[in-house]
Amino acid sequence: MDAYDKGTGAGPGTSPAPGAGEPGAAPAPDADGTSEAPGTPRTPGDLTALTLPYQLAAALVLALIVVVGAVHIGMVFLHVAPSNTASKQYDKAVDGWIYPEFEQNWKLFAPNPLQQNIAVHARAQVRTEDGQRRETGWINLSAQDGAAIDANLVPSHTQQNELRRAWDFYVGSHTSDNVSNGLRGDLSERYLRRIALLRFDREPLGGTVERIQLRSTTTNVQPPEWSGEKLDTRPSVRELPWWTVTSRDREVSDR
Repeated sequence: MDAYDKGTGAGPGTSPAPGAGEPGAAPAPDADGTSEAPGTPRTPGDLTALTLPYQLAAALVLALIVVVGAVHIGMVFLHVAPSNTASKQYDKAVDGWIYPEFEQNWKLFAPNPLQQNIAVHARAQVRTEDGQRRETGWINLSAQDGAAIDANLVPSHTQQNELRRAWDFYVGSHTSDNVSNGLRGDLSERYLRRIALLRFDREPLGGTVERIQLRSTTTNVQPPEWSGEKLDTRPSVRELPWWTVTSRDREVSDR
């Protein structure tokens, strides 16, 4: 009668297969054919923990982020750097990338920062359904942004800066008589007009907006008593001409 090993149940001439946890035991292969030692931790974000298709997708996304980030940094550098051969050769591409969303300025760190309250208003000429044309009253667009920001712990960048930067963009590219003084004048007008059109789309006007007019009311901030400065705090008004709403403006507002 053959004797069996009581510990393994193996008969004579056989050797027991190494069990899990025993010295020399080989890790069992995973479903994808790879093997991993028992208890090996996988760090969060480890791409090797993903299957091959997901690894390729993650690598592609990371590569795209790196490329876009490098392009953006390069564009901003050419925009703020002193005039050089590269910035002159690619000035149109740089301006197209930077303006108006990523424009750089130093007003926060200027010796005399902006000390004015500027409110932007808009009104429209509307063609009603029965063919009549009527004019709306002035709508305080800045007050709308202020109401959206007030008591909001996480106000959006659009609510805080879109209208303000658009108005600043327009003022910086036009004379006090509203005449364009550079190549970006037309762009600033279209940008400001589209913002106003988007705001009017939220209003129950009862017709189609055909023309838009904007104005600003600027009031100097009262200086502190210890400064000794004397400023005229009476509001000053700047009124822009009427702008006709184009089909191109409507395509953007419908998106």
